[in-house]
Amino acid sequence: MQEALAAYLFLLPFGLSLLIFFGYAFVRSIYFSFTDYNMFDPPNWVGLANYAAIFRETRFLTALRNSIGFSLIVTVSQTAFALLLAVVLNARIRGIAFFRTAYYMPSVASSVVVTLIFLWAFQRTGLFNYLLGLFRTYWPMLLAFLVLAALFQVLQVLWDRRRGHPARWLEPGAVLTSLLLAAAGVAALWATGRLTPVETEPVRIVWLNTRRTIPEGGGWFSLPLPLISIMMLNTWTTAPTFMLLYLAGLQDIPKELYEAAAVDGANRWQQFRYVTLPQLKHITFLVMALGLIGTLQMFDQVAVIGSAAPLDSVITLAYYVYSNVFPGGALPRVGMASAAAVILAILTLIAVLIQRRVVEGND
Repeated sequence: MQEALAAYLFLLPFGLSLLIFFGYAFVRSIYFSFTDYNMFDPPNWVGLANYAAIFRETRFLTALRNSIGFSLIVTVSQTAFALLLAVVLNARIRGIAFFRTAYYMPSVASSVVVTLIFLWAFQRTGLFNYLLGLFRTYWPMLLAFLVLAALFQVLQVLWDRRRGHPARWLEPGAVLTSLLLAAAGVAALWATGRLTPVETEPVRIVWLNTRRTIPEGGGWFSLPLPLISIMMLNTWTTAPTFMLLYLAGLQDIPKELYEAAAVDGANRWQQFRYVTLPQLKHITFLVMALGLIGTLQMFDQVAVIGSAAPLDSVITLAYYVYSNVFPGGALPRVGMASAAAVILAILTLIAVLIQRRVVEGND
């Protein structure tokens, strides 16, 4: 009894803050969503009028589309990227701790600072356009390098198998040899003039200050280019955090499962598909649930970008709520903002419940 009482005493500060700053605020938001309230006059009860009006407002529908598209694409991208990073960084090689720290740095850096850096990188003469320009100039060399590397790898594997040696297609030593031979081959072709860079105009893509959508004219199935830029930023900054969760899960998988799979003749891909992925199922649910919650509530990066991009091209539901409560020189529309906040909470709850049902159905 005393141990339980001590535990409750330790939880009391967190419980009170949760009850006051989240529970009370959420109940008040539900109440305000049924009123016409501007923070200066007393609330006026209007029933479902705010919910009826909000779905006729073009900016809300734009924010809803942007939030759903942003959430789905970024959650899937950061989950896949985090899993890939975790698998790579789970290797037992010297110096791997340095790379784990380096890949985790974007998550601990200030979101505002990282967004400001990306604002510079997305300029017309910024880093991304510079890298795209390099790719357009040197793509023949890159293509030749990949073709030669694949060719040398196939020749090495076939030669080893012909001599009766068991050779895998992705044998590390053979891959390194193929890459070195491919680099030497590209250098020889370049030196003899048979392979030359392509002369192109500098890339001047407008990433932020534009209303362009991809694909063009796709309606609800198209996304503004500025929002895609924020997707790239958000994926890069959040994937390392989820990488740690996957890394912990990978290190918790019993080695006996891989040994048993290897005895049964499973290759690396089959071990990953039938051993690793099922063992990481619950971590994947956690990662995707946290990703959906975070992306549906994404606000800070849109706020920092501000006037660098058209508002309708980057607005999300969270920023729609903020812009209605703090509209500048106009009166706040707390009722509309509260209705949007309730819809955002319902969307988040539905997304998490669907994920949970899918995970439980596969148990």
